This record gives sequence, C-alpha cells and structure tokens, in this order.
Amino acid sequence: MRAAYLLAGAALAVSSAWAVAQDAPESLLPKMFQEPAPTPSPTRTAAPRPAAPAGPAADAARPAAVATPVVQALPGEGAAADHAAGEGGEGGFSLKRVPTLEELAEMSPDEFADLLGSNVVFDMPPQARRSMERAGLLGESEGGLPADSLARQNARLIELALSENKGRLVSRWGHILLRRMLVSRLVPPEGMSPQDFLALRVALLLRMGETDAARAVLQDMDIADYTPAVGSVALGVYEKTADFTGLCPVMATQGSLQDGTEWNLAKAICEAFRGNSAVALSKLDREMARGKTPKVDLLLAQKYAGAAGKARRAVTIEWDNVSTMTPWRYGLAIGVGIEPPARLMDAAGPGYSYVTALAPMVGLERRAAAADRAGAAGVLSNAAMVDLYSQIYSDPGVTGDWQERAESLRDAYTLEDPQARFAAMKALWDSAGGPSERYAREVLTAAAAARMPAGEDLADDAPALIASMLSAGFDANAMRWAPVVPSGGQSWGLLALAAPGRTSPVETGSLDKFIDEDGSAGKRRAAFLVAGLAGLDRLGADEVERYSNDMSLGLVEGTRWTRAIDTAAQRGDSASVVLLAGFGMQGSNWSRMTPRYLFHIVSALRQVGFEGEARMIAAEAVARV
Repeated sequence: MRAAYLLAGAALAVSSAWAVAQDAPESLLPKMFQEPAPTPSPTRTAAPRPAAPAGPAADAARPAAVATPVVQALPGEGAAADHAAGEGGEGGFSLKRVPTLEELAEMSPDEFADLLGSNVVFDMPPQARRSMERAGLLGESEGGLPADSLARQNARLIELALSENKGRLVSRWGHILLRRMLVSRLVPPEGMSPQDFLALRVALLLRMGETDAARAVLQDMDIADYTPAVGSVALGVYEKTADFTGLCPVMATQGSLQDGTEWNLAKAICEAFRGNSAVALSKLDREMARGKTPKVDLLLAQKYAGAAGKARRAVTIEWDNVSTMTPWRYGLAIGVGIEPPARLMDAAGPGYSYVTALAPMVGLERRAAAADRAGAAGVLSNAAMVDLYSQIYSDPGVTGDWQERAESLRDAYTLEDPQARFAAMKALWDSAGGPSERYAREVLTAAAAARMPAGEDLADDAPALIASMLSAGFDANAMRWAPVVPSGGQSWGLLALAAPGRTSPVETGSLDKFIDEDGSAGKRRAAFLVAGLAGLDRLGADEVERYSNDMSLGLVEGTRWTRAIDTAAQRGDSASVVLLAGFGMQGSNWSRMTPRYLFHIVSALRQVGFEGEARMIAAEAVARV
C-alpha cells in the first residue's frame, strides 16, 4: 500500500511539472547550453478570469484581431469531477488507477513506459513518411535494377541467397555488380516484410565492407518503422562507420529494440551526448563493477562518452590482454583517434581494411595501406584511390614510401615521355606486397594506362597495361591495342574477352596458341579464357564441347547451383542472376573459382543484359591468375 501511495504521488508530481512546462516556450538548445531553470514557486494560483458574455451579440462585439489565449488547466481546476471519476477532462490529465506491486512485476517494458507516460509518439504527417516498399539508394533511372525484380520470387530462397553469402567475392567486378543490386530500390519478395528485406541487404553490404552504402540504404527507412532485425544491423552500421552518435536518434525513439551488451553501452554513450555525461559515465562504471563485460570494451566506451561534455576523465586503453578485434572495439578506437596494435589488426581479416580505407578520421598512410585491399575487392573505385593519393601528395606531413608512391602516380599522368610514364606505373605495381595488392595498384593506375599510346615499343608490356585499363572498365581504350599485340598472346586473350559488341567467334588457331604458351599452373589461365569465351558466346557449340573435354573443364555438366542460375537467366530474372552469381563467386582469391562456375556466371549475366559486367569478369579472371 505504501508503494502504491508513492507511485501515485510520483504521478501527480510528474503531471504537475508537465502542466507548468506547457506555459513556457520550449527551448531548442541542447541541455548542456541551457541556463538552469528558475526554481518554481511552491504554489501557483490561476488568475481569475472575467465572465465572458454568451450569444451571437458577444461574438460580434469581440475584436477579430484579439486571440483568446489557450491555457493548460491546472490539476483540480474545472475537471475535478472527471478527475475524481478517473477520466481526464479535455486539456487536463488522466489519473489512472495505481497498479499493485504484483501487476507492476508482470508488466512488459512497453506497458510500464505507457504507465509513466514515457512512450515516444511518432507524430509525422503521412505525406512526410517514406515508403518502406522501395527502400534503397538507386532507382531504375539512376542505374539500379527494376523495382519489382524480386517481388514475385520465393522469399525463402532470396533470404538464403542473402544471408548465406559471406560477403567476400573473388571478383572485383562481381562485387561491384552485387553492390549495385543491393542498393537498388527494390520491392521485397512476397511473404517477406520490408524490414526483414532491408535488414538482409544491409547485413550483406556490411559483410562486403560497403559501410557507406549500408548506411545509405539503412537511412532510407524511417526510424519509426524499425524492427529488432533492423535495429541489429543499425548497430553494425554505426559501429563500422565509427559514428556511434548516429545511433542516438534510434536510441531516443526505439531504444527497446535490442537488449544486448553493446546496444546498452551505446545507449550510455548517447546519454552522454544528450548532455548527461555524469549519468552516462556512472552507468559505465556500474557495468565495469559487475565484471561481465570485457574491460577494453568499457574503457573505449568511457573514452568515447567522456568526449561529450564536462565530465571528462583520463582513460588509458590497455591492449595487452586483448586477443581479438571486434567491430565495436575498432569503431570506438578509430572514433577517438587510437590505433590498435598491429598484432590484432594483422589477424583481424580484410574487412577491417575496408573500414579503414573509408574512414575519414584515420591517417592518410593507414588509409593508403588499407586501399591496397579495398581497391582489389571493389570497395574503392579508381577515382577514389587517385583522390586518396592526391591528398597524400599535397600533405607535407606524409613522407617516405607513401609520398614517393604518390609522386610516381603523378608522374604516370604528367610526364611527356610514354616510357617514363610506364616506368612510373611499373614502380607502383612492383612495390605491391602480393598479387591482390598488385591488382589494386593496377586499379589505381587504370586511367593513366588508358592515356598511354598504343605502340610496338610497349607491346611486350601490353598485358599489364590492358589489365590495368580493364580493372576500371576502360575497354574502348584497351581495344586500341588490338592491332599492336601478337595473336595468341595474353594481351590477345584479354582483348578477345573485353571487346564490346563482338558477334563472331574467335579464331581457334589463336586460342590453341594461347593454350600452348600458357605457363600458369595447370594451364588455369587458358581454362578461364575458354570458359569466358564460351560464356560470351564467342566459341561455337562444337568448339565449346571439344575444349571442355580436352581440358577436362566440365563446362556443360550441371549442379543445383548451375541449374538455378541458368533457369533464372532463361526467364530473364536479372536480380536473381546477380544474387546467384554473387553466391557462386565467394572466396578469398581466384583459386577458389572453377572454369565451370565462371562459364555459367558469364553466360547468365550476358543473357539478362549485363554483357559489360560479364566481359569484365571474364577478363579479370584471366588477368588475375
């Protein structure tokens, strides 16, 4: 009974304070910038109002320009009988029956919040709400896929294709095409909610390292429409963009979507950035005392939250006992300007390099090192990499190897002698740490390679120049080398795949020469060339069967996956073809790809209108062996 009286008293106090607040204009300043509110007087008495005459004559006598003030009724005024009956009068408040302690214990969080009046009400006019049915970044007119591409597909199959893709593709061009599909404004499959469809797409974008694209797709849905599934990927988005304050609007209105440790720590961080630093740090201290959360996670959260207001403290981050890196730790670390130990980053995997390459708060040298992975994967374009190196070139604080590489890139564009420009490009390629990093440098130099004049003096070096051009899609520039390069060589093979609009089959004599001269292990480069030409319909049916049998490629043999992608191509289902192609191209490098899978991917993409992407994927396979 005592608890019931206390709760009733609290309800009266909250209601009275709310009523008083209605008489003053609401301040739009953050709490940390507001002046302390004056202490309210113990009692407040409403000024007596003169009785107003009634009737039409009184209405006519009232001046039109004088507005009648609307005053919030005080407790006990006017609607006393209604209050006593338990129902609030118009403009007043409702004093509900106080629940018992047993009833309080059985209440859900939402019911308890409703009792206290703390539930957030989304008050947005319908015309301002965004449709959930086509959430995304690219419309069809902007290069995206048609909106209804997946609307009539099996929801369970689409869910599997999205959720089971680990996000790491062997092909740069396959990555780019899959990203384009995922950011398109698409209607969800029948039987799948828009929120689940968006959550699956955003989660795959995050696994691919496409943090900026993931955030853009996520933010195309109103926070009022979030579900727990969307809340889960929202945490991942803002972790990987090191933007924990971006979560604060979600926490303010949909804070009950999740109840995990990191979610609740993010709540405390947002509390600090709302001006309650002391309260936020106190919550983090209590969590530290409980001892259930890794110490480094809490220390990083304290450091991030402590930057919000006056309640700052010295926080030392100790990595000695930390054995693994997590998105939470890395996002907080780079958000407060800390570089984690190299031993943790070396074992963390390429996904963290993609985050680093896109993070504006990280130093240029670290971003350039990460760009060698991000560029090869397709996360960074040629233009983005050139822009990064231009910043390095113009920054006097960057010295040593990275400054020299930036100067080499500038020389590759600006020197007058073509041989000197090629030497600058070759210096960039040769300084790479491995095959993947070298391919990223070829992406970096693609536009410079496209400016090179086609000549006999550089014919021996043409394969590297052509591969560099094709890495960024400069196929027309690459075809200028067709009269120069010898038939049957590696350059010939790349151009046979990359040639736009070719309808005639290639000469089998030149293909036989390519196969004979191929020095790759198991003639893998030749196998990819045959598979690519067959997929592009640049070999006759008899030749496809003959080369497949002679080289044991098994191009015409089927699996469940090949039958699925072939069927999707036959019915013109471009979105399903892209999803299945991305599923089939999973792997850390091209050694994970088979000629048979390459044949079916290239063939299916060509049939549904992605002929350009099909050519680039086939050429990439040959170039990266």
